[in-house]
Amino acid sequence: MAKKKFVVGCFDDEAVLFPAVKKVRTAGYKIHDVYTPFAVHGLDHALGIRETSLHTAGFIYGITGTTTALSGISWILAKDWPLNFGGKPHFALPAWIPITFELTVLFSAVGMVMTFCYLCQIAPFVKKHHFHPRATDDLFVMVIECTEKTNVDDLRSFLHSNGAVETDVQVAETGWWLGRYDKDEMPFETKQAVVA
Repeated sequence: MAKKKFVVGCFDDEAVLFPAVKKVRTAGYKIHDVYTPFAVHGLDHALGIRETSLHTAGFIYGITGTTTALSGISWILAKDWPLNFGGKPHFALPAWIPITFELTVLFSAVGMVMTFCYLCQIAPFVKKHHFHPRATDDLFVMVIECTEKTNVDDLRSFLHSNGAVETDVQVAETGWWLGRYDKDEMPFETKQAVVA
């Protein structure tokens, strides 16, 4: 994985974070991500993130479950091993509704969870860089990706002027990789941290 440079700005209030996100985007900086201790309504819209397609994936997984159930039951009970249940027809669709419903829900739920974990890059034994230890505690952490033209000092002072209580410059891998966090290798060591 390629390593990139990031400027990390920490905010202590969501009321300060929202205007800062808008000003950073207006200034032309690329926000890599914003980590918050709780879900913040409207933040995805402020970041310009499009609506998720997870519901479309759930529909596709559900249709796959329905098709699997109907085709499996019909092949077993009507073609491979037809049995006479009190004179009922071999293709008894109303009797198959419960198992069809259950397989639809099972495929949809498991598929959406796996898709969500893949898109959010979370899974067991997967290692990802943490930009600040308090990102899931009480700070709102904005991570800005640097390019060759980015002046890090100007960006840090820009964040401070827009309400950041702490800034940091970090070099990290952008993706995720197999591994584990060791005690001597904490991923969120603060380097060059400046407290306002």
